Amino acid sequence: PAAPKNNAPRPAAAPAPAPSASRGPAPAPSAPAPSKGPSASSEVHVKSPVIVKALADAINRKPNEVITTLMMMNVLASINQPVDDEVAKKVAAKFGTVLVIDKRGGRDVSASEEAPAADVAPEDRVFEDDDRDLKPRPPIVTFMGHVDHGKTSLQDTIRKTHVAAGEAGGITQNIGASVVSIDGKTITFIDTPGHEAFTQMRARGANVTDIVVLVVAADDGFMPQTIEAMNHAKAAGVPIIVAINKMDLPGANPDKILLNMQQNDLMSEEWGGQVAAIRVSAKTGMGVDMLLERILLEAEMLELRANPKRPAMAYVLESQLEQGFGPTASVVVKNGTLRVGDAVICGANCGKVKTLIDARGHRVAFAGPGTPVKVVGLSGVPEAGTRMAVCESFAQARELAEQRGAENRLESLASKNSGASLEDLFSKMEDSGERNNLKVVVKADVRGSSEAIVESLKKLPSEKISVDVLHTGVGAITENDILLAASSGAIVIGFHVRVNPGVNELAKKQNVEIRLYSIIYELLEDIQDALTGRLAPEKREKELGVVKILKIFELSKGPKICGCMVEKGIAKVGAKARVFRGSELIFNGEVRSLRRFQDDVKEVRAGLECGIRLDNFMDFTEGDTIQLYEIELKKVTSL
Repeated sequence: PAAPKNNAPRPAAAPAPAPSASRGPAPAPSAPAPSKGPSASSEVHVKSPVIVKALADAINRKPNEVITTLMMMNVLASINQPVDDEVAKKVAAKFGTVLVIDKRGGRDVSASEEAPAADVAPEDRVFEDDDRDLKPRPPIVTFMGHVDHGKTSLQDTIRKTHVAAGEAGGITQNIGASVVSIDGKTITFIDTPGHEAFTQMRARGANVTDIVVLVVAADDGFMPQTIEAMNHAKAAGVPIIVAINKMDLPGANPDKILLNMQQNDLMSEEWGGQVAAIRVSAKTGMGVDMLLERILLEAEMLELRANPKRPAMAYVLESQLEQGFGPTASVVVKNGTLRVGDAVICGANCGKVKTLIDARGHRVAFAGPGTPVKVVGLSGVPEAGTRMAVCESFAQARELAEQRGAENRLESLASKNSGASLEDLFSKMEDSGERNNLKVVVKADVRGSSEAIVESLKKLPSEKISVDVLHTGVGAITENDILLAASSGAIVIGFHVRVNPGVNELAKKQNVEIRLYSIIYELLEDIQDALTGRLAPEKREKELGVVKILKIFELSKGPKICGCMVEKGIAKVGAKARVFRGSELIFNGEVRSLRRFQDDVKEVRAGLECGIRLDNFMDFTEGDTIQLYEIELKKVTSL
């Protein structure tokens, strides 16, 4: 089929010229409308479209305060994304400010032209579409669930039985998504199963998924990973359909799944709720058509529409360096039409689209809304979740990419923490005088502890705050916990648990606060003290170094001494020490002494060997790893 013509005008590359004589005299500025709420002195102006950062600057608030307020209004937007004019006015009103939105050139923007000014990033352009140009687009669906409950098998069955028309016999191209057809309608499935990828993309501001299918084995029920996946979907505000899989097995018990749903605040339609629970079998194909029909019904209720005449805006699903192609990105187009020859910007990467490859491995000239496609011709490999947008020219795309690359380097050097923390949250509440949610992810050593903590947090008395527990789990704090917290503006609370290796670094990168406790009343007192203005100094772990045990030396008196190599950082006398055997934590203690040759020393740096002695621990084995850290106290000066 011929590509739809891109008749919609694209945003200009330069600001609109000043009104000329031929257009008549410039209109006199109108007097501001009388304010019904805050005083006229609190009135501020901002240009349309309203970008989150510009809104924050206009009302004299931090961007993360505005983003948090938007999230409380069920609007997810990053610092450089635009928001609806009415939403922006409501946000400003919450902070006691009247927001006046100035249209370009002092006039309203007509439906036949683009709304944004020239300095708006291509990804953030806001178009006012003619209703006649809006067409239904395929829903984008992600499968989630426990590791062995049949997510992949169910997707394989759907692909085998509902290959899109005209594509039978083709070789599936690994582009991160697949397309199926039922009753002449199309559904796009994101192939990467699991909530990890889903949440990584959310953490970067990518709201790709329209519908989540939560796969649960009929003979097993809700497992910890099922609950975690469900909580990730809920946090994203995405509709959930439960697929009760493995109905062909003798032990299948769908009623147990319905009970599990009720226990996890996911009430099924059969029990008077609003969540569909479809019985399926990936092995026999039973119920697959019903599941697909329900997905289409859900999509119809969501009224998913897009304008194929626009320049494209897409999201990266996965990317890689491929021999013969160079950097490639598998994307799904959310709006507009992407064409071969388009100049594109994708994060800090740019390019001119050389080739488009669809889900069946065919080269195509264009890809419309809801279509997954592999893009060849980028300057680098973008991260999953990065937005891709068409630019006016390759020169514009290249200039933007260079500018963003420089900004990224500066941000990396600055390392400013703008994430959610207790002190930031309570400072915001004190300033605004409004009730807010404290969003938390709770990890504990045993389920009983996590349940007790959640119940206690919910009972904490406060006029300004309520506690919203996004997820509870048992075991160490993982990267998934950090990504969920980052994408939702939450803090992570750990009770009698450790932080997995590398997670602290991710938390710093994502600006997520981790608070660790070993006594439950200290945890509750900490948060209660914060609510009443008495927040104690914050304890933070600072990683010092990693030491590898090479040899064990027996002494005639006293404990063993370990011959070690400092592999990373620094070893210091008095440092806290965790001893790991493989991935198992076997001891928590303190460094008593360090020796270099025959001398006692206070510290040893990376690349040097030394002898190390720990207090009250002698059960070393060659190959053990010692993680060294210290506790820093950060004084909280404001609430």
